Amino acid sequence: MIKILGIVGSPRVGGNTELLVTEALKAAEDEGAETELIRLADREISPCDACLTCRESGECRIKDDFQYVFQKMVEADGIILASPVYFSSATPKIKALIDRAGYLSMAKGRVFENKVGAAMAVARRAGQNFTFAQLLFFLLHQGMIVPGSTYWNIAFGREKGDVRGDEEGLRTARNLGKKMVWLIRKLKG
Repeated sequence: MIKILGIVGSPRVGGNTELLVTEALKAAEDEGAETELIRLADREISPCDACLTCRESGECRIKDDFQYVFQKMVEADGIILASPVYFSSATPKIKALIDRAGYLSMAKGRVFENKVGAAMAVARRAGQNFTFAQLLFFLLHQGMIVPGSTYWNIAFGREKGDVRGDEEGLRTARNLGKKMVWLIRKLKG
């Protein structure tokens, strides 16, 4: 069974970023994947404090919801990282997650290597490409395989639900979900 995990970095439950990720996950389910959505709004994820004890112990010493999310990432075949744009950047919670996950992954022997990863970003008007790139660089740094879609995995929306009016953004998300399943199948042979 193919498992795809969508991680929503928005503090808004049910917001535009969550709606966009849900579109990708529904399309992946239609292709036969098992999916799960994790909202960081529901979780406590503290920032990395650069103690580097993970290099020695293979564990993060900060005790919060990171361990749960990290384990879900390890178990998944594919991971979607998604964030709304905050001043041309990803949200603090998703940044804290990828900082800690990156260090811990390296300490554990690069646990994300060769998984399929995708980034998504939503903004009112601009900044998606900076946020998209920020998340994408994490995936690439970790040795993940990044599929394309029919355009950048971005969408427009400010108020809750506005993203539903961005048909191209929704279509791109659906195509991404399908492409992730296709690619994971190819990689699993």
